[in-house]
Amino acid sequence: MAEAITRTDLAPLATAIKSWGASLGFQAVGIADADLGAAEARLAEWLARGFHGEMDYMARHGAKRARPAALVPGTLRVISARMDYRPAAADAEATLADRSKAYVSRYALGRDYHKVLRARLQRLADRIESEVGEFGYRVFTDSGPVMEVELATRAGLGWRGKHTLALTREAGSFFFLGEIYTDLPLPVDRPLTEHCGTCERCIEACPTGAIVGPYQLDARRCISYLTIELKGSIPESLRPLVGNRVYGCDDCQLVCPWNKYAQTSVEPDFAVRNGLDAASLAELFAWTEEAFHARLAGSAIHRIGYERWSRNLAVGLGNAPTSPAVVAALRARADDPSALVREHIAWALAQHRA
Repeated sequence: MAEAITRTDLAPLATAIKSWGASLGFQAVGIADADLGAAEARLAEWLARGFHGEMDYMARHGAKRARPAALVPGTLRVISARMDYRPAAADAEATLADRSKAYVSRYALGRDYHKVLRARLQRLADRIESEVGEFGYRVFTDSGPVMEVELATRAGLGWRGKHTLALTREAGSFFFLGEIYTDLPLPVDRPLTEHCGTCERCIEACPTGAIVGPYQLDARRCISYLTIELKGSIPESLRPLVGNRVYGCDDCQLVCPWNKYAQTSVEPDFAVRNGLDAASLAELFAWTEEAFHARLAGSAIHRIGYERWSRNLAVGLGNAPTSPAVVAALRARADDPSALVREHIAWALAQHRA
């Protein structure tokens, strides 16, 4: 930690950090302590139930996820930052209702948020360093074993909704979170009270029943997991429930009453690219691998690769209304080099023959 800073400087510094964060485009910044003992037990139970599916890294990092100081030695506080992402896009419900179109989760319509938030958090850390001198820190943006929702709620940025996402009264849940682990003993913020009440719309809306109870998510059934994290075949029993969701799912957010307050993001990086807010499934499935890389470089979607992107689109086409265009799109790639893609194309064609 910087030698020159004293405890009397810490409260003004915390206030300044929040101001600097706002100037960098964060809608809120809060500070939490590094004691996540209560959350560690819940994490252990979740892992024991196998709800993490094939996300082996969740278990591999073990206690480090719930022990910030074990991940980054010397960590005393976590600076948590929120950046709203809801883009100006075609109506989400209308796109979901039109089964010939591809639904992409709103967060992935623009530039990869990892790149945007990490750069801003680094600039915030640099600004702190210019004020206090060299100090210990590490920046995270969904890039390590970090319990970001738990830290955000402890930092007063929101509360955990029954869908397990963080919620705020003024912005709903359409926002990203990022963190700076630091050895600065900054004053911490007070958590907010919860405001979900008896509402369970998110649980009722989940297409696959992945939200098995309030605050309990079985990732193995979650469409975001199936279309992004899962590397192999999407279970046949779940494919019809995936519908036209080809990258992620927003259903639990779309029905949340608090999201009527979600603001449209002013960040140019989160603006819609490649018409992905209302593109047809057949159009996207016709992309070559070269086109995929050229168009989606710098996007969160690019991380899953062309094979899984094609797999997801094949499922969407299988759930689309039968038409010559849909069948032709599937047949055009029936001999795809990927066995995974071929399997899902065969399933999709069988749906239309039926």
